Amino acid sequence: MEKAKVLRGTETIAEKLIWEQLKMKQLNGFKFRRQHPISQFIVDFYCHEIGLVIEIDGEIHHKPENKEYDENRTAELEKFELKVLRFTNYEVELHMDKVLDTIKNELNPPHRGI
Repeated sequence: MEKAKVLRGTETIAEKLIWEQLKMKQLNGFKFRRQHPISQFIVDFYCHEIGLVIEIDGEIHHKPENKEYDENRTAELEKFELKVLRFTNYEVELHMDKVLDTIKNELNPPHRGI
């Protein structure tokens, strides 16, 4: 928990921008937590109500060794029946509307007919 607290104080610009949209149930009334521990991981943003994890990836995540780590991390989180959405800093900073639309689609999936 202490590491999560430290990480909340060292957010990237993209993390700050997305948090402004997620905090206080602003996005479709769903509560999100930031820098939330799940098992051995600390995820950027988490909505417990629907099991949604949102990760914001900076440039370091483009390195091959980090891509592999991220893929393994996502697979481990999915074992907890969580849905993981990943966005780059670039996407958040320049295409926030698209990012929010993608998140909203997960929060309110389309109804299926019988």
